[in-house]
Amino acid sequence: MAKIPVYVGLDYHEKVVQVCVMDFGGQILLNRPCNNDWRAIVDLVESRGRVVQAGIESCCGAANLAEELVAKKGWLINLAHPGYVGRMKLNPDKHDWGDARMLADLVRVGYLPRVWLAPQAIRDLRLLVRYRQQLVEAQRNAKLRIGALLREHRIRQAPAQRWTRVWRWWIQQHEGLTPHVRWVLDRQLARLDEIVKERRLTETYLEKATADDPVIQDLMKLPGVGHVTAWLLRAEVGRFDRFRNGKQLSRFCGLTPRNASSGLRQADAGLIKAGNPVLRAVLIQAAHRLMRHHAGWAQLAERLLRAGKPKSVVTAAVANRWIRWLFHQMQPERKTA
Repeated sequence: MAKIPVYVGLDYHEKVVQVCVMDFGGQILLNRPCNNDWRAIVDLVESRGRVVQAGIESCCGAANLAEELVAKKGWLINLAHPGYVGRMKLNPDKHDWGDARMLADLVRVGYLPRVWLAPQAIRDLRLLVRYRQQLVEAQRNAKLRIGALLREHRIRQAPAQRWTRVWRWWIQQHEGLTPHVRWVLDRQLARLDEIVKERRLTETYLEKATADDPVIQDLMKLPGVGHVTAWLLRAEVGRFDRFRNGKQLSRFCGLTPRNASSGLRQADAGLIKAGNPVLRAVLIQAAHRLMRHHAGWAQLAERLLRAGKPKSVVTAAVANRWIRWLFHQMQPERKTA
């Protein structure tokens, strides 16, 4: 006798996974914790039926487990957006039993809010790109601490722009600092040098690691796109053809205006809060470059400015239009045409 079709919800944790198995009618056949191992999960689930589809919340480590279940057993498994799943529960209580049940039920009725399961190569690239971004943020914070120290002791009237060699020499020779302040400042400058060295080393490694990536090479050919923009787009977007249209890609990047309309009142409320904020910031910076150096985008910006739009709104609009244009440029059929 063939096994009955079942739907599976997996609430992921580091050591155990709460497994809920549900039949077509919504009856719970099993809901209990299991060791965080794909073999143990498969044995437990397949003792109740034949897996039709499974869902697991997107969190640290969940993608690796999902990929194992797909590769080893051929399960049809989807990552779920944890924020949307949480809002769907409409329940103030939080427990693993209920989380796994909700995931299984959403999979069963086809309402699971899916998140793209990126392949291992893209997840590794994300790790590298986000590590570089952490170094960039650490570099900025180190500079802010040094600047605050100098303001605290009223060190100003520098002979050169900050962070240049002349400025570094001047600050190291300055006589208006006490021994304790001098010691702290030297340590902060040494830490800044270490961070800058590590960031450059990471960027060199990224250049070598992505030298043969065709998507990054295609992105680098576009005006206004450098290594950082190409790395971020490749790491966060992954595949451009996984989106239905340019508008969906723009919303993923957080560049779509958020509507705040009610009744006869029609209004915008800025950009939607979605996607990686670093990716959105980099695309806004790319829009600034396009407005300065690319005639077509500069004309669009000028037309919007003449219409009375604020500069920040114009820049976001250029970024929005550009990412929609990029969606069509990166489609496989356009490349082979």
